Amino acid sequence: MYEIKVYGEFSSAHKLKNYKGKCESLHGHNWKVEVVVCGEFLDRIGLLIDFNILKNKLNIVLSYLDHKNLNLIPFFKEKNPSSENIAFFIYKKMEQLLKNYPVKISKVTVWENEKQCASYYE
Repeated sequence: MYEIKVYGEFSSAHKLKNYKGKCESLHGHNWKVEVVVCGEFLDRIGLLIDFNILKNKLNIVLSYLDHKNLNLIPFFKEKNPSSENIAFFIYKKMEQLLKNYPVKISKVTVWENEKQCASYYE
């Protein structure tokens, strides 16, 4: 099995619903995102998937989130815009964008800051 990963970043604001503490107020983060994909086979030139393709797909997904109030994005109307749910959102969007490529998403990790992160995988 082969595995590659790419990183991306976005800035956004959110507030956690039904939370008691500082995070119940609107605040922002400069998020860092890691997407890991895996697959069994390399293409004819020895690549699992071109890093540029993977990075471009991630940038498409992050454009939905960048410089937005996450609470106003339809997906987060029903779900809390927690790091966990943001990782899930990115995973599912990436899964759709990569469905025609011979890779599977292993994991998406989202960092609120350099000391805290949440991941989603299936």
